[in-house]
Amino acid sequence: MTIHIEVNMKSHESKRRLVLTALVLACCGEALADADSTRPNILLIMTDQHRWDCTGANGNRLIKTPHLDRLAASGANFTHFFVQAPVCVPSRASFFTGRYPHSHRNRVNYTPLDRREVLMQNRLRDAGYTTASVGKLHYHPPNANEARRTGFDLVELHDAVPQLDRFSDYVTWRQRHDPQSNIGYRALASDIPVGRNPYRQAIDEKYSETTWVGERTRHYIRQLSSQEKPFFLFSSFWKPHSPFEVPQPFDAMYDDVDIPLPHKMSLDEIMQLPPPLRTLILRFRPSYDTDRERLLWMYRSYYGAISHIDQEVGLILDALDEAGVADNTIVVFSSDHGDQLLEHGLMGKNCFFEASVRVPFIIKFPGRIRPGNYNELIESVDLLPTLFEFSGIPEPYPNQGRSVVALISRAGGDYLPRRVVFSENVIPEVITGRRDEFEFVKGQGIRGIRHPDAKMVRTRRWKYIYYPEGFAELYDLKSDPQEMNNLAESGEFREQVYKMKDHLLHWLTTADEPDQIAPRWLRPIR
Repeated sequence: MTIHIEVNMKSHESKRRLVLTALVLACCGEALADADSTRPNILLIMTDQHRWDCTGANGNRLIKTPHLDRLAASGANFTHFFVQAPVCVPSRASFFTGRYPHSHRNRVNYTPLDRREVLMQNRLRDAGYTTASVGKLHYHPPNANEARRTGFDLVELHDAVPQLDRFSDYVTWRQRHDPQSNIGYRALASDIPVGRNPYRQAIDEKYSETTWVGERTRHYIRQLSSQEKPFFLFSSFWKPHSPFEVPQPFDAMYDDVDIPLPHKMSLDEIMQLPPPLRTLILRFRPSYDTDRERLLWMYRSYYGAISHIDQEVGLILDALDEAGVADNTIVVFSSDHGDQLLEHGLMGKNCFFEASVRVPFIIKFPGRIRPGNYNELIESVDLLPTLFEFSGIPEPYPNQGRSVVALISRAGGDYLPRRVVFSENVIPEVITGRRDEFEFVKGQGIRGIRHPDAKMVRTRRWKYIYYPEGFAELYDLKSDPQEMNNLAESGEFREQVYKMKDHLLHWLTTADEPDQIAPRWLRPIR
């Protein structure tokens, strides 16, 4: 880089200083350009509502995920990765800010993030990356302008909610390409034989949202890999989120598979749960007594949707190879939260059982990461500092996560494992805009739950959930992995409850130190 400066200076010393300054700037510019060319690309693939136990790599012998298993075998596969909130928007905000929900304060779906928060894509763009997003973002307002404001250069949206279809690039694409675009993308086929999957999707697989996300992701890999700058590409699939429609041939992939179903909860058992949790389970049209045959088809469709995503992931990994950038690309696969799938009588999420807060997490960086299964406790806020350390970018001051590079890097290093992980959520969930609303009212709470902000702390063996109105859950995960026996009210475990409360108090007291405590005095203003 050459800088030419032409100026009439009175002082020889001033000229000398200006020349030195120009040389320094030139060197810095060349260094930044070199850093851009050597920094790795980042591909973050995220699914929606994907349980941790629904990949072959995590021990599920029934589900077919060969490409995710291949990714796990060549990268670091974390078996105990926990999200900071078991619901879409707060969880995704934590992934992208590296901050806990009570800190970034985006606690409820379809609400805006505080504009003072700086997201991962903005920081990466400032570091010289081209940034792109395909699929679900779940920002508010839910449009491309908001996505660009947060730091994405290139955006193709699909939040997969009919009310937001006017913002969906997938819907626009389908109207142009699918000869049957008049059929809704959630519609079920009308010619399903008796005894076959009642959730077969009406539209062709090649026009489905899952295939669209895969195709557009590969398009951007080809486009962005041809430039000199590194890229950050967020590939975000809506599935396997309900409803359970799934296209052919994935609708029939598990027709003959007897997937184990969860314990059928009775109303009496549900009524024994803490009031915030049972209010969540019994809201709207409760599904705890869903017909078991229909539930089995839901599981088969859920598995089919994951196998469909797996197919697209395989093609995406192939695209990296074909573009010649696979060796310098960090690939991450994870999900924003899990799905109860009627465990504890609940469809969906919003609670702290393992099915909701524990998700798949795989990270691959050829030549830099030691492949293997890792069972350390990891949080979603740990992703941002990990990516930044691998990329040679300073950790942002507001970050609350911890890099795992020392744990998984071939170079090694000192890594202090987490003793505890945390999650938090508003229970029951705020849902408005319908006849039967769950609105938060100051001084009243939500449907009789005066203080609905619940907190979870989990160690290797124990899980404790704190509800501010005196309710609690305590599970011994060693003897009770299904979390069926709440020990919180047993005097025998009083000391364990105190220990878990201490963990929560310490976390809530220390997490916001960088936000709350100024590093030094300011000099007096003159």
